[in-house]
Amino acid sequence: MQFLNGVEAAGAYRGAVVTVGNFDGVHRGHQAMIAALLEQARTLKVPALAFTFDPHPIALLRPEFLPAALTTTERKLELLAELGVDATIVFPTDTAFLDLTPRQFFDEILLKRLQVSGMVEGPNFLFGHNRAGTVDTLRQFCTEKQLPLEVAAAVKVGDRIVSSSEIRGLIARGQVREATALLGRPHRVRGLVVAGAQRGRTIGFPTANLEQIPTAMPPEGVYATRAWVNGTAYPAGLNIGPNPTFAEARQKIEVHLLDFTGDLYGQPLDVDLLDRLRDTRPFAGIDALKAQLDADMEQVRKIAGE
Repeated sequence: MQFLNGVEAAGAYRGAVVTVGNFDGVHRGHQAMIAALLEQARTLKVPALAFTFDPHPIALLRPEFLPAALTTTERKLELLAELGVDATIVFPTDTAFLDLTPRQFFDEILLKRLQVSGMVEGPNFLFGHNRAGTVDTLRQFCTEKQLPLEVAAAVKVGDRIVSSSEIRGLIARGQVREATALLGRPHRVRGLVVAGAQRGRTIGFPTANLEQIPTAMPPEGVYATRAWVNGTAYPAGLNIGPNPTFAEARQKIEVHLLDFTGDLYGQPLDVDLLDRLRDTRPFAGIDALKAQLDADMEQVRKIAGE
């Protein structure tokens, strides 16, 4: 898949079937849209093109309401590529773009610059200044220009409609296993490994301390995870919160990788969140803490091996 920085770079991908959206999380709903996009593109014998934004429009319009991201732009591009799109345009969002009316966006961006052959969107698609355009607006515009438009149905998992906001809520409540069901894969976070107090090493549980995590995180607690180092997955326990046993109040994010030896300092570390194990709590002493950590790691191995 090719990454295109703005519509001016579209080049050979003009005339593609296009889907427009934030695609935050590239969840099961987005995956259904991409499947429909690929099918329409094959039928018309043209490329399949995704169109997304950076930064999120809310970051400019109402930054105080900017939701926690489920994916970085880099990760989003990786996931869209895995789904099979031919190229993704990342549009550099600015105020001039956000001022475009729905008609101007359709005429100037989609028709004039991209020369779209067809479109695929979800049922809640909104576009143009003040999000005034709806999927019905887009249907009217496409009908006028005799362009095919497919509106993918909402996807449900159990009694939940899949959406980025629903997934954010699950993660915020620590329900990472439930979030996995809606995403179609575990929620992944990436942080930079930094030096810590190295207290875990002294009790047989060395940890990688993570900072600079740009995506949504669950609340305090202990989680079963899978950490990735150079393409290899390791079962790992994740602790979010202070260390009350050692009277440390500072919030930390610590990952203990099983079966791994090596130096991770200064490197980015990807961690897939699999399940919540328990709350953080103080222990009577080192022996009690170590016994609980041993039990935690048994659960981690079982869950990571599922």
